[in-house]
Order: sequence, then structure tokens, then C-alpha cells
Amino acid sequence: MRIALVATCLGDAMFPQAPRATVELLERLGHEVVFPADQTCCGQAHVNTGYLDMALPLVRHHVDVFTGVADVVVAPSGSCVGCVRHQHAMVARRGGDEGLARAAEDLAGRTYELSELLVDVLGVTDVGAYYPHRVTYHPTCHSLRMLRVGDKPLRLLREVRGLTLTELPDAEVCCGFGGTFAVKNAETSTAMLADKMANVLSTHAEVCTAGDTSCLMHIGGGLSRLRSGVRTVHLAEILASTEESPRVPDAIMSEAR
Repeated sequence: MRIALVATCLGDAMFPQAPRATVELLERLGHEVVFPADQTCCGQAHVNTGYLDMALPLVRHHVDVFTGVADVVVAPSGSCVGCVRHQHAMVARRGGDEGLARAAEDLAGRTYELSELLVDVLGVTDVGAYYPHRVTYHPTCHSLRMLRVGDKPLRLLREVRGLTLTELPDAEVCCGFGGTFAVKNAETSTAMLADKMANVLSTHAEVCTAGDTSCLMHIGGGLSRLRSGVRTVHLAEILASTEESPRVPDAIMSEAR
């Protein structure tokens, strides 16, 4: 299958290990991955903060760049896929462009978060991964509530050889990031993060994983400040890890320092 990759803004600017791992994983499974070099932001940040007029050109550009280049589109981000699937057509219709709205809906129907693509489209849960670490999984809000990926990431993690999966208490509770929410409501965000970190630490996991780099950045920053020793690693990196090419659980914040 020919698959187009959305690297995401955070992946491009700060944490390229997640999109790189996505490519490595999908190519190992025998698929062709293409990277449209003209891609930019999907517009999620603009939509979520109310700047819909400014989001419209980004929606148009995204549709232009990704239409017709591959069978399906994948992003290692539930929040970005949530924007494409649930907001792009709305933004286009609000801007009076019905043609763009229909094109956005067509593209949205072929756009998947990584665990969705693997389980629902490619029909695989055992991707041949090896990751000998104790891991807990945080289901991010957009993947859980907008995309409803359910237990797909957990099904993938359970098939990883060497991995010990530990249940995260109150897993479905938000970590407190929420994009600009963490800035505009810092005290509330910090309190939510403290609860999430306490639950992560209670699992005695070496690694906390998720499908969104943004949430991992938030959680990882807090765990780093606590000097907890617990690392945050994107799901794609765990699934890309093999005995021949192992990935050590380096802290997601370390590359941003």
C-alpha cells in the first residue's frame, strides 16, 4: 500500500523521532511511504483557539498537498487526525467553499491515526516489535474522544515481545495539556499534570507511551523536573523497535534541551 505521512508540526520542529519511526515501521511491514514536502500545519492550533478564518488557507493547502498522492494518509498524532477528520470540512463550509468541504471529507475518510491504520486498515497487531521495558499507556483525549481508537494501541503493545504492560490508573483522565489550555489555565493544567504523573509513577513503569507527542511533551516535562527516571516515548518508536534495531527509552524532553 502507498501511504502518505503527515509529520505534524511538533514532529517536524521538535520531535522527529516519532514520524521517522512511523516510516521505519510501515516500510518494515512492506508498504511504500511518501512524504509530501510541501506539507505545513493542519490548522488545528488555529481552529482550537477560534481563528477559523486563518485556518481556512491551511485546510485548503493540506487538501491540495495530500489529495491523490497515496491510497491512505497517516499521522502519528490523534489530535492532528482529529482536526482533519472532524474540523476541516467545517472550516471550509464556514468559509463558503463547498467544493473544498467535499474534498476535505474525501481526504478525511482516508486519513488515519497510526494505531487505526495498523489495526483497522492493515489488519495487523503483531508488527514484529521488541521492547524489553515496563510500559504504561496514556490514551490522549483526541484519540480517545474524537477518534475513538479504543484499545487499538493496547492491542499493539500487548504483542510487543519483551514488553511488560502495566495498567495506568485513571487512564482516561486528561493530562492537562490541551494546547493553549496549558498556557491560559496554567494552574489548572499543572494540577491535572500532577495527578497524571502520580498515576504514572504508581505503575512503576520505566516508560509512559501515548499516540500524541504533545501530551508526551507535557507529561515528560513534568517527570523530568521531578527527576523521576520515567521516560516518555511515542507509540511509533516502541512499535519500530526490534532486536536488530533497538530503541532505548530516552526522555522525550532531552532532545528539546
